[in-house]
Amino acid sequence: MNIDPRLIAFVKRVKLPFLLTLVFAIIAAVAVVAQAYYLSTIIDSSFLKHKTLYQLLNPLFIFILILLARFLAQWFSDHFASQLSAKIRYQLRNQLSSHLQKLSPVMLAIEKRGELSNTLQQGVDALDAYFRSYLPQLFKAATIPLLILIFVFPLDLLSGIVFLFTAPVIPVFMMLIGQLAKKATQKQWRTLSHLSAYLLDMIEGLSTLKILNRSQFQITRIKKLSEQFRQSTMAVLRIAFLSALVLEMAATISTAVVAVEIGLRLLYAKLPFSEALFILILAPEYYQPMRQLGASFHAGMEGVEAAQRIFEIFKLPTHLPVSATHSSKLNTFSTIRFEQVSFQYPNSLHEALHDVQLTFEQGKKYVIIGPSGAGKSTIFNLLLKFIAPTQGRIVIDGKDLQQIATNDWYQHISWIAQKPYLFHDTIEANLKLVKPQATKNEIQQAVRKAQLHTVIEQLPDGYQTIIGEHGTQLSAGQAQRLALARVFLKDAPLILLDEPTANLDPDLDREISQIIQQLPAHKTQIIIAHRFTTLKKADQIIALSKGEIVEIGTFHQLQQPGHYLQQLVQQVQGGVT
Repeated sequence: MNIDPRLIAFVKRVKLPFLLTLVFAIIAAVAVVAQAYYLSTIIDSSFLKHKTLYQLLNPLFIFILILLARFLAQWFSDHFASQLSAKIRYQLRNQLSSHLQKLSPVMLAIEKRGELSNTLQQGVDALDAYFRSYLPQLFKAATIPLLILIFVFPLDLLSGIVFLFTAPVIPVFMMLIGQLAKKATQKQWRTLSHLSAYLLDMIEGLSTLKILNRSQFQITRIKKLSEQFRQSTMAVLRIAFLSALVLEMAATISTAVVAVEIGLRLLYAKLPFSEALFILILAPEYYQPMRQLGASFHAGMEGVEAAQRIFEIFKLPTHLPVSATHSSKLNTFSTIRFEQVSFQYPNSLHEALHDVQLTFEQGKKYVIIGPSGAGKSTIFNLLLKFIAPTQGRIVIDGKDLQQIATNDWYQHISWIAQKPYLFHDTIEANLKLVKPQATKNEIQQAVRKAQLHTVIEQLPDGYQTIIGEHGTQLSAGQAQRLALARVFLKDAPLILLDEPTANLDPDLDREISQIIQQLPAHKTQIIIAHRFTTLKKADQIIALSKGEIVEIGTFHQLQQPGHYLQQLVQQVQGGVT
């Protein structure tokens, strides 16, 4: 019956609107019974007992008041149901957004961003019908028929029995069709999620598709996916219309059975007219809640399918900072030690790192090399606390890294990725991200060290120039210099450089490498590199392969014949023009 305990848990947090929805639904149900009673009484008194209009004024006035009460009760019930849905969706969207913010960049990279965006927006909105319509209607379908039976059985046992035994026909049909509808809804939601993810990928790679002359192929692919989504949507609608037809037929036939058995007994004077009319008026109202439940059943099913994906996201492990009560304070450090560290990514069959033992000392430059997939970026992800070791630990001057407050640890790190992220803001704002309290003089000194000050001074707005999303107003070399300026400005004791010149031409590579040489000698530098020039300046070179350390040495040792590192150097040299 589309009851998900995890969704019901959200209802328990917003009890008042839900209780008011049910209370006013019950009032509306009582009004339905009272309305049927007074309507049958008025008709009986007018046509059979020949009472005048003046004699019927009081019953008519009460009847009008009951109609008004029913309308108001139904309106309030729907109003509080809408409030219930809005509050739960607001809480759920906030909770989901908060959870996504706590996920590490590594976990977010595994997920499809287009699908996450679709779940956050349309997925949460799909729950509106579930909380606003389906759950209240489920309660009404259980209580209103029961309330009507309480009044019908004392008046006419046979009609009560007919009501009782015809009522299950509608839920049975609804459940049989529901199994078919569930599969169609699941397919529709999967197609929509896949289409959302695919469209976002296409938009982000549109320039590449144009250059490679593959845009027309992708247009054809999008048309095919859109057609699949159309077909899955139409399949759901066909089932919805079919179920509506079946439920209407079941309710109509059931009402007809009641009308026939009442009419026959009324014909032979076995039942008073007022009681017969009262029961006959109540018959459609008896089946109406179950018919409406069938109508909202498909909307509720769509919400349940959306919830499945939402709760899958909640299961993703979060990147949570250690609480202040359990964290260790870190003022400075001299060594970073990997003690038999292993790590395996989710859904991966192999370990990205296996039994790694390393020591990084203050004031030294370390270069990590190895083929793609060797585990270089995993070491950085561990040092950045984006992930935690599945085995072993990382020790900072005797303190476990996982027990050091994340925000405190980040104060000691500067990190440059292959493609540093620059925000759609001013140059000054992008620099102040690492040090909000930085003075104008400190900013300019850092930019001069990064050899970018002259370029910025030539811009119309200088340091207040908006550089665009991803730094589109800057060249690749200028963007990398701006990222290096952040490093100079922050002046952190640990500097992590993830192939900072990987996407630059040889001339820019040499310029950026010269800037990197200006980094203070007392800082600990760990660099992922494929360039020959970077290896020469390293105090120690660490070679990785398939998640394991195969050799550690200096550049001089690399030149010795027969070493595995020598082969990697030859590969690097071959890639430099």
